[in-house]
Amino acid sequence: MSKTGHMLAMKIHAIQLRRLAASFLLLSFAGDASANMGVPMLALTLPAMVVAMLPVIALEAFVLGRMLGTRVISRVRSVAIANVLSTVAGIPFTWAGLFALQGGTGGGTAYGIATPAEKLLAVTWQAPWLIPYEGELYWMVPTASLALLTPFFFASYITEAHVIGHYEPRYSKNQLRPAVFRANLLSYILLAVANLIWLGWALAHAR
Repeated sequence: MSKTGHMLAMKIHAIQLRRLAASFLLLSFAGDASANMGVPMLALTLPAMVVAMLPVIALEAFVLGRMLGTRVISRVRSVAIANVLSTVAGIPFTWAGLFALQGGTGGGTAYGIATPAEKLLAVTWQAPWLIPYEGELYWMVPTASLALLTPFFFASYITEAHVIGHYEPRYSKNQLRPAVFRANLLSYILLAVANLIWLGWALAHAR
């Protein structure tokens, strides 16, 4: 191999390593997005969910206590453990799956946001790792965060139903699952309202 070819191979290898690191060793993005890393939404949404964890635990413990006919304080331990696990494991795992799906279906390429359909795809299909369209991230980030709440809700519900069921064996699945579902639904409605306020503020203060 010539010197030029060898140097080119080394550069290509270095680029591949950077891509692998950026995607948590799951999947490399293809296309134009490789030139700019974009916005990994997990880095923004996960800290926000950690901050919101205490009020979410209080709300969900209250809902479970009411629906199961027990003292709220007695449900705090299982709800707290379930929320910690869903936040540090369930949500990141779900994001990783969505990110892999995005990259595997061509979502790492910048297709533009000239039309409403392209704007929608940019903050839904490409929500896990936003393409960094210059001057547009002020509305794209809160909108993508809002879009990700739906898969994160189901991840939280599934994780928490399993964990709470483990710590509350005296209750049947038919008792626990509706209670956990409603508790998560209420907490995610509040998160959605917070995202809408964030989006409204971003639009109002744009430029």
